[in-house]
Amino acid sequence: MPAPVGAAVPPRSRPRAARLGPSDLVRLGGTGLRTRPVRVFLSALGIAIGVAAMIAVVGISGSGQAEVDRRLDALGTNLLRVSPGRTLAGEQARLPRESVPMIRRLPPVRQAAAVGETGAHVYRNERITVGRTGSLTVVAAGADLLPAIGGGVRAGRWLDSTTEKFPTVVLGATAAQRLDVYTPGTRLRIGGDWFSLIGVLDPVPLAPELDSAALIGRPVAQRLLGFDGHPSTVYVRAEDSQVGAVRSVLAATAYPEKPGEVKVSRPSDALAAREATESALTGLLLGLGGVALLVGGVGVGNTMVISVLERRPEIGLRRALGATRGQIRTQFVMESLLLSLIGGLGGTVLGTLITAAYAVSRDWPTVVPAWASAAGVGSTLVIGMVAGLYPAVRASRLSPTEALAGT
Repeated sequence: MPAPVGAAVPPRSRPRAARLGPSDLVRLGGTGLRTRPVRVFLSALGIAIGVAAMIAVVGISGSGQAEVDRRLDALGTNLLRVSPGRTLAGEQARLPRESVPMIRRLPPVRQAAAVGETGAHVYRNERITVGRTGSLTVVAAGADLLPAIGGGVRAGRWLDSTTEKFPTVVLGATAAQRLDVYTPGTRLRIGGDWFSLIGVLDPVPLAPELDSAALIGRPVAQRLLGFDGHPSTVYVRAEDSQVGAVRSVLAATAYPEKPGEVKVSRPSDALAAREATESALTGLLLGLGGVALLVGGVGVGNTMVISVLERRPEIGLRRALGATRGQIRTQFVMESLLLSLIGGLGGTVLGTLITAAYAVSRDWPTVVPAWASAAGVGSTLVIGMVAGLYPAVRASRLSPTEALAGT
């Protein structure tokens, strides 16, 4: 029935654009990616390489650190090292001959053993030119040294109360390798005398300086090489709960008259220095991984820009059918996020596999921190959003007529 003349006509309600739910956006973004599989694969590969580099660097570094911690836990971290420092005049100080017995008087000390530098050099035979030492040192030691440093014998045997009185020698692992001598009974020239090899040590992680040393008994060192009896390094084992307390009094105990001329260190100091070096290298490699990730983000942005140019007719048709600018913008941002997510997940898997393969080849425990995987995927999503924002805004600004004109 027509409205009466003069009656007000109710305003026609404006049609509302259909809303797209999260699942609709994911399906729509996935459809856009499936239409260009090769380009999507190459763009995701750039992201994956960057994420894999970051995770592999963190994972390999973490696996190596776990292996170091495992070995230190097996050997014990209660080993302290006492060595002479410098005098006030800047000269090399010397520890007293009585420093080891005085250190042993401390109740928490379990073991204390010393080595002393002799100044002599070891040669494989008399035909080796004097001065070609191979950076090997000759130190005087006792039977109590090996248990204190947690060392082991690879071949032969260690010094004892009998052999330390005679011209016998035990080589560290590096010294044996450089001299190419491994068989007990081989004669070696030290100073002006011949010594008989009785043993070769395994590498000593807590005292690596002994790996490149030839160790002889203190009595024979005093008799044949003129060793003065002053220790150059004292290795001290203390109760685990008292390591800090023992360390604080070691300098004054070893040299009561001049404690300032004594240096006291522990394996954790060397470990901290190693961690600092590894962190610097890790920072460098993470920077390279970040650059690769940035390049992958540029690839994502480039893919989305080209996608906008190629899909102008699609954009125009959707706008003509009622899609809003916000929906067009959200569609392209979702495609960029999905593309980055694919690259991030692929890079996480690839980086984990690289870490596992390297750790297995070195017989290390495989460690991939969860935060590294989360950071890798999270960073790719941020990069994907930033990279897809401009193409999405550009697509949303196309008018239906302008977009359809490209058909």
